[in-house]
Amino acid sequence: MTEQRQGQRSGQAWETLRRRAGIAAFLAGLVAALAVFALLPGLPHVIDWGAVLVSLAAGGLARWACQSWMTRKAERKTEHM
Repeated sequence: MTEQRQGQRSGQAWETLRRRAGIAAFLAGLVAALAVFALLPGLPHVIDWGAVLVSLAAGGLARWACQSWMTRKAERKTEHM
């Protein structure tokens, strides 16, 4: 019984860590893409709806990449045990 609870806790801890890392990656991708649109020379330095949508997509891509990397790393770790 206690082993099952510990397994559930570790699973919940893993999901919490994965979710937090995904949020951080999303925000980093969003801010980085917005910074490119705002600061890159040669662009009109205007944040319009297109830039916002592309930045949201970049944040989503960063979140997906981070979470898939974490999942792959965890699967490899469990295979070696």
